Amino acid sequence: MAPTASPSERSIGERVGPHPSYIEIAKPYILQSRIQKCLSDLSMSDAKEDAVRLQGVTYIDQVRRALQLPVRTFNTAVIYYHKFRLLHADSEYNFADAAAAALFTACKIEDTLKKSREILAAHWNLKVGVGEQLSSDDPRFENHSKLIIGLERLMLESAGFDFRNRYPQKVMVKMARELHFDRNNAAKTAWNLIIDLYRTLAPLKQSTPTMAIACLELAARLHEMDVTKVIDAGPVRHKKWRTSRAEVMETILDLLDLYTHQRGSTFIGPLYSLETFINIRITLNQEASASDIPRYAVYDSDSTPKASPHPSNGLKARNGIDPTSPLTPASPNTISPGTVVQPPTSAIGIRGQNGTVRFMLDAKRAREERSEVERFWKVEEEEYEVEVPLETERDRNNDREKERDRDWDRRRVR
Repeated sequence: MAPTASPSERSIGERVGPHPSYIEIAKPYILQSRIQKCLSDLSMSDAKEDAVRLQGVTYIDQVRRALQLPVRTFNTAVIYYHKFRLLHADSEYNFADAAAAALFTACKIEDTLKKSREILAAHWNLKVGVGEQLSSDDPRFENHSKLIIGLERLMLESAGFDFRNRYPQKVMVKMARELHFDRNNAAKTAWNLIIDLYRTLAPLKQSTPTMAIACLELAARLHEMDVTKVIDAGPVRHKKWRTSRAEVMETILDLLDLYTHQRGSTFIGPLYSLETFINIRITLNQEASASDIPRYAVYDSDSTPKASPHPSNGLKARNGIDPTSPLTPASPNTISPGTVVQPPTSAIGIRGQNGTVRFMLDAKRAREERSEVERFWKVEEEEYEVEVPLETERDRNNDREKERDRDWDRRRVR
């Protein structure tokens, strides 16, 4: 028996029967290597990524404060905004529309319901004077609100319909109480640090305790406190919270990168001099060199051989679409900056034109289903050897004689 190519290796035209479907696995954590690959596939420069990220998060923070939304809605909205940007090029959308759609989606998830018109009206009123403010029922928000509602589906697809969210502020407050931080000094700084942390990509990479411990340590360093109490000791022991020194240092360095290059876009940056952040960074770099701690964590699979470039019923590059695939949506070049004619095309939606896209949270279950489905898509062929006797010259002569006899008998009957 010789099995032929699997359905993932065969072209769509050769495939027989229904498509086995694609499975999109939710990614609660995305490490730096995957983030850089997504941004590279989108051809987004570092300067452009920083600008779009900071503008979008600032939009979300200002509007949620104007609408008096809780901080958990802010956390969820920023996570959805970051994941959306990893899948769509900046030329496909306006950052303000994406930020409004992320906040609109987060309001539903966190049960702090706000209409899309209310979000747009709140942002408008922040830019104008008291006499020019508008209500959410103003007709000028009609078309724009429909665009925000259309982006909501893309936000959910980009996040893999994963509603598991993290709220590090709650854990950080409990740790600060156990460490006896002054609520008006160090604790307040730690709170603002964890808000600024969402202006980076660290929330996509780190767990809740890691972010809380990192902000407490940086707050202690900024207030020149005894840092030995917040480095793997007491209530912030790494083993207790299932984290590591490398993860905490990566989070702190992400914050220091933000304060070094974009101080004006943060809460804590303008309160301290640039030399303060640089000195803290030098101290952490020396510790990392002495302990041989890498700057970024890596996936275990980064050192293993790459899988087939055409996987089916499983993970695909660029969150579901191969960057070199003809199904990858092209970035529109005719749209001027700041103008959105229609919602951007979803890579997951493009892939769904050739088969059903299903979203799963359990990666193990998805792998088991993939292996089970592949068995039914393998076409097996069997080869048999049959001996066929060769016809001899004598047999042919006998056949001719019999045929002549039958002809003679037919003539006699007539």
